[in-house]
Amino acid sequence: MKNWIQAARLRTLPLSVSGILIGSAYAYYQHQFDRTIFALAILTTLAFQVLSNFANDYGDGVKGTDVNRVGEKRLVASGEVSSTQMKQAVILMGIISFVLAVSLIYVAFGKENFLYSLLFLFLGVASIVSAIKYTVGTNAYGYSGFGDIFVFIFFGLVSVLGSNFLFTKLLDWKLVLPAVSIGLLSVAVLNLNNMRDLENDKSANKNTLVVKKGLLWSKKYHEIIIIVASLSFMIFCIILNVPLFSILIVNLPLLLHLKKIKTAQHYSDFEPELKKVALSTFALSVLFWLTLYISNF
Repeated sequence: MKNWIQAARLRTLPLSVSGILIGSAYAYYQHQFDRTIFALAILTTLAFQVLSNFANDYGDGVKGTDVNRVGEKRLVASGEVSSTQMKQAVILMGIISFVLAVSLIYVAFGKENFLYSLLFLFLGVASIVSAIKYTVGTNAYGYSGFGDIFVFIFFGLVSVLGSNFLFTKLLDWKLVLPAVSIGLLSVAVLNLNNMRDLENDKSANKNTLVVKKGLLWSKKYHEIIIIVASLSFMIFCIILNVPLFSILIVNLPLLLHLKKIKTAQHYSDFEPELKKVALSTFALSVLFWLTLYISNF
């Protein structure tokens, strides 16, 4: 049980639900919040994230990528879980994810909105496939430098806009701004992971964006996406005419984080920064909901 909890990588879970919290908070603000939809959306997203973590452990493990990695060990690479066991876990989590996704779609749209159900079923299947194909298979997109794009799309655009659509059945284009913010902050977490693993990924032919562009470029890239994420969320709050409390509070640790990244000299320096950005993103989503709750009075 301890091994499987470790393989699930619980510290990644708060980041995975941040987009759902933003989209749901805005539905609450629109007076269209539904607790059942919210609960199923959270459970489905958590299942997708655990599936992704298991698949990542399996994919990198069988390719030998994680043998000399910095930071938290991986179970297949360390031999504590066999590749066969992890593959079975990936299949099981894929089934659980699909069942939860179908349940969420049915509760949100019922039989009356067949086209919406079809669209979200496609998104659900795409999420499962993307979670697996990040590191699994000969054409794993995480090994070709496309991880940033997929993280931005699924953690940002799909998570925020999709979760709000489940409640409202409408696409509010103002939500593109916070979707961009959450997507970019999620990309920042991936970029930190890839900067930490630069030498290991290079030797394993895992051609992440960091491997392709180098560490100095990646540090500048990191700074830009953090700044754009912050500005995007500020503009969204201004458009809504709600206090900037949430983003201003989160900006404090993010500014300290950027200073740390600029001066980082060793790959291990990036490891503690992963948690800081992930938790800051989660804190932003919770504080934003609190801001909207207070604004509703």
